Amino acid sequence: MKALHVITGLGVGGAERQLRLLLRHLPIGCDVVTLTNPGPVAAGIRADGRRVLHLGMRGNRDMSALPRLTGLIRRERYDLVHTHLYRACLYGRTAARLAGVRAVVATEHSLGDAHIEGRPLSNSARAMYLATERLGATTIAVSATVARRLREWGVPHPRIETIPNGIEAARFRFDPAARRTARNRLAIPADAFTVGAVGRLVPGKRFDALVRAVAQVPPARLLLVGDGPERAALRRLAERLGAADRVVFAGECDEERTPSADRPGVAAMLSAMDVFVSPSTEEAFGLAVLEALAAGLPVLHVTCPAVDELPEDEAPGARRVAPEPAALAAALRAHHHTWALGLPTRLPVPRAVERYDIGRSADRLMAVYERATALATADHPK
Repeated sequence: MKALHVITGLGVGGAERQLRLLLRHLPIGCDVVTLTNPGPVAAGIRADGRRVLHLGMRGNRDMSALPRLTGLIRRERYDLVHTHLYRACLYGRTAARLAGVRAVVATEHSLGDAHIEGRPLSNSARAMYLATERLGATTIAVSATVARRLREWGVPHPRIETIPNGIEAARFRFDPAARRTARNRLAIPADAFTVGAVGRLVPGKRFDALVRAVAQVPPARLLLVGDGPERAALRRLAERLGAADRVVFAGECDEERTPSADRPGVAAMLSAMDVFVSPSTEEAFGLAVLEALAAGLPVLHVTCPAVDELPEDEAPGARRVAPEPAALAAALRAHHHTWALGLPTRLPVPRAVERYDIGRSADRLMAVYERATALATADHPK
């Protein structure tokens, strides 16, 4: 089987990182085409030995991308096309059908109740999504929450398959040496109580609420790992609150980098933290929370389907909190009190992490691929 993965872009993000990780575990030949932005994740996929092609799409309405993608699929004779993220789903499903490929699978990574990939939902976006969804065989939801949202949007239940995201838990295991390296590079004192968060610095992640909360808990430090359009606004907010010297912007991190590199990776950043916070009120899965749990961190989250959909005893280190800055601050004070007493803050890795092993996700995805190609062959024998 030869598969093509079509994704909107390959900058640093949860869907992009998840695609790279899946490609390592899929036992078939796979190429990747990115419609826009062949960013850091593209370089990583190439380093793993997979081919990445850049379609050079200039915007949402660049219709010249459609014949180019159709020609690529037809020329390379792919057996299956797998699309990721909204724009890639629209163009990828259509191009696959025009090229004669009927084994088409899509993964819905970022559908919220009111937003998709950080943008407000609209009737026109829904109509276009549903029109192209009919051209595929299966739409994969990364959580039961996303599956519910897809049904409410109008995707027929039999066409939805839930396959959760996965991680390689060992990559995030707590490492004291990595903690020292990361803190030294970021000028965070070894004895500083450090709150951490990972994600794109965009309004939907609500890192402004976390900055406000940390400002109420001196002398806590905040380590923000990620980049995005809200970075300058968050810096100004920290300055207005008198907490600029306690908020560290680490920028984007490649999870593949070793702790001794000039820019420590996500795993090293997690080792540098004492408590992890996810302040977003709308998530499709919550990959960063899962990685934090794999690092043995206590976690405060407003919402996280990866944890909220499990029995409570599978992730005892994760605590759900209200979204207001005052509630976040109160929870952080409790963690600071535990830390100040010298009590252990690193926790055993919970069962929830084992449940989301990337190998399991890849195995389930391969079963979907096999059904899709078998159905396509039965309906349209060569």
